[in-house]
Amino acid sequence: MTGAAAFTAWLAASVIVLSDGRRGLALGLALMAVAFAPLAWIGGGWPAATAVLAGGAVAAIQRLRSGTDGWGLMPAGSTSRLILVIAAGVLALWIAVSVTSGPSASIRFAAPAVIGLMGARMLTAHDPAALMTAVAGMALAIATAAGLAAAAPGLAPYLVAALIAAGVSALRVSEARVA
Repeated sequence: MTGAAAFTAWLAASVIVLSDGRRGLALGLALMAVAFAPLAWIGGGWPAATAVLAGGAVAAIQRLRSGTDGWGLMPAGSTSRLILVIAAGVLALWIAVSVTSGPSASIRFAAPAVIGLMGARMLTAHDPAALMTAVAGMALAIATAAGLAAAAPGLAPYLVAALIAAGVSALRVSEARVA
């Protein structure tokens, strides 16, 4: 189950990287929340999973309200994004399988893959909605990575991530107009 959740997290981040429309970005956030909930359960129990799921759900609903209309999946010129998605997945899988050992391999795959993809999306986003979606995804991924700590991280990182994801997605950012 956790392996499927980790794969779904990578797939969700891939949808966010490959989308420019608000429906595609919202779908990516919704998938990410569903994927990170069982992984957060490993690190923080059911309250952590609930916080991640709720924060991601609110972020996805908010994303549907603003941004470029439509799906925007694989727009023209997105070949480099597709190569990035595949390379990030392979690299994260290699790290999870061969470099590290012990339990929580699914978190070790999902967290670096999503953090890397969301960081790349933040740097390449032209649309404010895509940027805010990447920030929300990054917050959820960092909170889930807290489950890798030797001691239980408690509920705080998951609640903060849920609030950041929901808050950032609710922001209305306009593009700068330069003369």
